[in-house]
Amino acid sequence: MSSKKIFILLGHPDKNGLCGMAADTYEKAAREAGHIVERLNIEEMQFDPVLHQGYRQHQELEPALVRFQALIQWADHFVVVYPVWWVGMPAKMKGLFDRAWLPGSAFRYIKTKNGTRTIFWHRLYSGKTARIIMTSGTAPWLVRFLPGNVNAQLKWGILWFAGFSVHTTWFGPAERPAEYKRDRWLRKLRNFGRKGK
Repeated sequence: MSSKKIFILLGHPDKNGLCGMAADTYEKAAREAGHIVERLNIEEMQFDPVLHQGYRQHQELEPALVRFQALIQWADHFVVVYPVWWVGMPAKMKGLFDRAWLPGSAFRYIKTKNGTRTIFWHRLYSGKTARIIMTSGTAPWLVRFLPGNVNAQLKWGILWFAGFSVHTTWFGPAERPAEYKRDRWLRKLRNFGRKGK
């Protein structure tokens, strides 16, 4: 098995819970298998998560966002670990993608000869893979049944849109899982980490 360049983003603002344990487990297994791993914890990233003028005006990127963009560009495989809060991702994590997932870095719209934008785009991260690891306080089957696909924004609207081939792993109920269940989840993540998947 050839080694991969893997970038792990921990999207939970508190790295001491299950999401932090999941990221640690994946990272340790990947490193032991010979993969090259870089990691960012969102709680340690200093940036303004608000896109104040939308996309109408350029907003200077802080060093943490420049680093994030560079790691996305560098990596073969992107691993995102986060909790589902109110059927979405934590606010700072959403702000990270609002600020850093920009035309020219993650995607580029195709323009006509007269310079107007078309509905078509270049996916600048084509060929890269990603794994989303989510936790939720509610059982995944119940969340899917009630509000629907809470993963659509990240999987399709962000990662797939930019060219990633994406797989999702979802653990829950995750607030106080039985030890045997938590251990089973972590075994699965160790296997993914070793394989760089």
